[in-house]
Amino acid sequence: MPSYRVNEIFHSLQGEGFFTGTPAVFLRFSGCNLKCGFCDTDHSDAREMELPDILKEVTSYPSRHIILTGGEPAMQIDTPLVDLLHDAGFYIQVETNGTIQLPEDIDWITCSPKGDTPAVLKRIDELKVVYVGQDVERIASNHNAFHYFLQPCSGKNIPETIDYILTHPHWRLSLQTHKLIDIK
Repeated sequence: MPSYRVNEIFHSLQGEGFFTGTPAVFLRFSGCNLKCGFCDTDHSDAREMELPDILKEVTSYPSRHIILTGGEPAMQIDTPLVDLLHDAGFYIQVETNGTIQLPEDIDWITCSPKGDTPAVLKRIDELKVVYVGQDVERIASNHNAFHYFLQPCSGKNIPETIDYILTHPHWRLSLQTHKLIDIK
């Protein structure tokens, strides 16, 4: 039976992007193929979990919206995990950097590309770019998404991000509301 390196599982509100404010179960994996200075995951902190253990923990919460995140969840998620979560009634959202293919049947894909690393995904529901003044139009041109969000980097450049969006209205603002209201 496969095992997965899980950083943590918790229940909270989605704090970013399209589903902001939605109650969700977060299944955070350890490990990533990129090294981003603003990453909020301690990749050295992991426990090995098998599918029955994951299912038991995620179904202990009332929400049936689950967010697979990390690190980079695409390094670990697979069809057996996706099928198990769907069979348990979950709507599956993945937050990925887009550099690794995902299993089929993911309900919602949030791609947050980092640097100039090319995305390999065929479908992106939501592109969420951490804005630090880079050429986000070039990034967006490499990703065909349904929704486009700019997110200030750790909340430090909110005015600049807002100014950019006001002059480029195809972008929407994503704030890390979970940090603003001090929840996990």
